[in-house]
Amino acid sequence: MTIADRIAGAPISWGVCEVPGWGHQMAPDRVLTEMRDVGLAATEFGPEGFLPDAPADKADLLRQYGLRAVGGFVPVVLHDPAVDVLATVAPALTAFTAAAASTLVLAADSGATGYDERVELDEDAWRTLLDNLDRIAEAAADRGITATLHPHVGTIVERRADVDRVLDGSRIPLCLDTGHLLIGGTDPVALAAAAPERIAHTHLKDVDDALAARVRAGELTYTDAVRAGMYRPLGQGDIDIAAIVRGLESAGYTGWYVMEQDAILTAEPPADGGPVADVRASLAFLGGAA
Repeated sequence: MTIADRIAGAPISWGVCEVPGWGHQMAPDRVLTEMRDVGLAATEFGPEGFLPDAPADKADLLRQYGLRAVGGFVPVVLHDPAVDVLATVAPALTAFTAAAASTLVLAADSGATGYDERVELDEDAWRTLLDNLDRIAEAAADRGITATLHPHVGTIVERRADVDRVLDGSRIPLCLDTGHLLIGGTDPVALAAAAPERIAHTHLKDVDDALAARVRAGELTYTDAVRAGMYRPLGQGDIDIAAIVRGLESAGYTGWYVMEQDAILTAEPPADGGPVADVRASLAFLGGAA
């Protein structure tokens, strides 16, 4: 399967997000139409409520647009022993199975709303989190689904030390989100080169590192940085996306590359304008980089 067959989209590139008050939310018909028309092979599901709730209806809608199902992003509180994480992820796994989706993208939810705050854990909470990652990975594998952990700004696994704890203390593979890693202080090029065997899913983002540095320094919230244009079309930011793709491919990576440049919209974009133009530019860059 070529790289072109493994390039997917994510609704967040069209501003569709689970965070309350994030911005204008585009309708599924336009988002899925634009995904299809720019040549994406598949999509992640997006937040709850974006696609139909019933798994069969979700799968059928994607088929109508000629898109395969990748799976999707599922934030879960993993560090609290009172949370039944297997029950929490079970509906998502059922939906993924019905749609023939392959990948569960977990985030270690802090329990706060949005991604502008960070929560520090004690050792007991970290042990619970790591144990839950392996339990979820095993439950997903039993259904033929690969569970991955997505380092993400404003979650428990954000900084390089957090990423290392997951790599050292669990067996779950990573979702290599190039943007969130850089913003959290991890060089995504170096991580991809050092641990390609632990990468099972990839979110490709390019980033304006000057804005990312302000987020790391606490001078700017994550949300305000996204609003200010921190995410850039591939090849127009400060991450060597081409090196990451070449390195993963040479290491035998066979997973998805998801175009995911988080956007915040204030209104419905004009026809053939707005987020789709950035996605088109990213696809053109990726075609040359591959």
